[in-house]
Amino acid sequence: MTAIQIENLNVWFGEGPDRNDAVKSVSCTVAEGESFGLVGESGSGKSTVLRAVTGLVPTWEGTIRINGKTLGRKRDREFYKTVQMVFQDPYASLHPRMTVDAVLSEVLQLHGFKDIDSRIDRLLRDVGLGAGFRFRYPHQLSGGQRQRVAIARALAPEPRILLLDEPTSALDVSVQAEILNLLTDLRAERGLTYVMVSHDLGVVGHMCGQIAVMQHGEVVEELGVANMRELKAEHAYTRHLLDSSLRSVR
Repeated sequence: MTAIQIENLNVWFGEGPDRNDAVKSVSCTVAEGESFGLVGESGSGKSTVLRAVTGLVPTWEGTIRINGKTLGRKRDREFYKTVQMVFQDPYASLHPRMTVDAVLSEVLQLHGFKDIDSRIDRLLRDVGLGAGFRFRYPHQLSGGQRQRVAIARALAPEPRILLLDEPTSALDVSVQAEILNLLTDLRAERGLTYVMVSHDLGVVGHMCGQIAVMQHGEVVEELGVANMRELKAEHAYTRHLLDSSLRSVR
């Protein structure tokens, strides 16, 4: 079954002579249970694709389907029970004056859950945080702990699809692997579908089975991670990214 289908997606900002076309005729298909990567350098449009899917960008055209349902301009509560997003910066994505308990309670209440106490305990366990973190504020947490809370918040409505926008790029290198392993385990345990945005080919190589490479708002190549690891890329820009990635680890 197809979880996400995007056809001829165009996203722009501004109008007239000030118009900036950030995404141009992007199409891709993500199967249920798949982990799909969008890669490219900063400004390539990959995060904008996720924002269009979640309804955070009003100026777009094309077709976006979730589990076969074509999306309109607005996203309803049912959409957010199916699709959730984890943002890049755990420092900015949590309200500084809300405890972890308040953050998770708000989401659970919004989606009509009743057994909130037990659900919060379970969510914290699922992301590797104990009950001792429940009444802490964001400033009392490390970057990795904040991102675990952000993941717990995304999991609270029991979605089937997670959109991951550079979920480890704002974290220390020592913590990045822990978060990636957590996401891998959660996907396996819950049968989730992921779309992960990253500029780091090592990250998508670890997390994803299929990737689309974006440059200047367009998908220039789509390939399996096995081919990526074997350096079997056809487009010059993909080969450039692979070469840059190899040089960075030498």
